[in-house]
Amino acid sequence: MGNLLKVLTREIENYPHFFLDFENAQPTEGEREIWNQISAVLQDSESILADLQAYKGAGPEIRDAIQNPNDIQLQEKAWNAVCPLVVRLKRFYEFSIRLEKALQSLLESLTCPPYTPTQHLEREQALAKEFAEILHFTLRFDELKMRNPAIQNDFSYYRRTISRNRINNMHLDIENEVNNEMANRMSLFYAEATPMLKTLSNATMHFVSEVSGPSHSICTKNGKMSSGEDKKKKKKRKKF
Repeated sequence: MGNLLKVLTREIENYPHFFLDFENAQPTEGEREIWNQISAVLQDSESILADLQAYKGAGPEIRDAIQNPNDIQLQEKAWNAVCPLVVRLKRFYEFSIRLEKALQSLLESLTCPPYTPTQHLEREQALAKEFAEILHFTLRFDELKMRNPAIQNDFSYYRRTISRNRINNMHLDIENEVNNEMANRMSLFYAEATPMLKTLSNATMHFVSEVSGPSHSICTKNGKMSSGEDKKKKKKRKKF
């Protein structure tokens, strides 16, 4: 993401100015198919953020279980508190996969010939707005995640308990929903300080590596939209 911003700061003076109307942008007929695909993902973003903001964790239950390893009742209480939280964390992770796919579709639409990046942004303002909404969600999600250490603590306790039971040849019902492969992927995701931003960056770089030619266009567009997102709340009409 730092490289994208370098592109922006190096070449922004060469860009023509145009208005991006976040308030009134509506999809044209040519945008509608992609717009609908992205919209179907973004419509769940608010509930994801609300659920994450309400995430309290199972800290007291885990602490009691660790301090009293021979108390079966406390072990069960901690496990019963953690399991539904892990299911919620799985939902967040699965949304990141949907968001990654949505972003790649959006990049394909916003970088295809014969138009330049600036022309795409000016002609397809509804898609540009969705791109800004993805960035806004990403920053908000990561902010909430960084402020909530319970997420890492809960998932670490879950992994330790699963590993311990596996050694004892025990299979727990939750493993049918969060199997070992899924748990490994989730662990890598939540180990990141900013997991959604990492997802966005990976999606962008993956797209760049697969498409020859428009990588400069993609980086330029990401830099421009990142800059515009910071000012979005201050004005109804945004001048770049």
